[in-house]
Amino acid sequence: MGKEYLVPADLTIMKAMEFLGYQYIRGIGCRGGFCGGCATIYRLKDDYKLYTGLACQATVKDGMYLAQIPFVPAEKQLYDTARLRPDSSAVIGLYPELARCVSCNACTKACPQELEVMDAVQSILKGDLQKTANLTFDCIACGLCSLRCPAEIQHANVFQVVRRLHGAYILRKSKHLEARMGEIQEKKYDKILQEYMTKSLEELRKAYSERKIEPELEAV
Repeated sequence: MGKEYLVPADLTIMKAMEFLGYQYIRGIGCRGGFCGGCATIYRLKDDYKLYTGLACQATVKDGMYLAQIPFVPAEKQLYDTARLRPDSSAVIGLYPELARCVSCNACTKACPQELEVMDAVQSILKGDLQKTANLTFDCIACGLCSLRCPAEIQHANVFQVVRRLHGAYILRKSKHLEARMGEIQEKKYDKILQEYMTKSLEELRKAYSERKIEPELEAV
């Protein structure tokens, strides 16, 4: 932001900002690298490259010049999953910029989750939506890959479509999920939910600490 500061060397960008007295009111979420809300762009002294990272993960570096952004602009297409076919043509129809991918791998290098982003895009183009869904399961939609993409691909939105199609049409149905959905529809848990709604904070904490963890379920 045009000002020079000295901070402890082992701080993350986020902690360094707060160390200096700045208060985060936007561009922040979980603080643990899971929400993608703290996308940051920075340069280093005498280095022409533009670097990206999450402020809650990336540590400060000597001579770092940074600018945080509230979000990465990305237009989300409207669609009805029930009206889409589970194939690559449906995804490309919504996001035709996928066909412009030049396999430069800039998206993969920018990903703070170390996902194989370029491989996920190429899997869509090859018609393997299941592979794309598996490769992008841990995507936090921070948008840093899209910032570096010369083809202007909106990766997070694209991958969301793929995972929805995968879940709706390709992934094998879970018998445990179907059983639980049936219980919910039969209002099996309505009474206990109403009881919890009347409990105090201390009672809720006690109930949480004394809860019985479900036994391991069979693989589905």
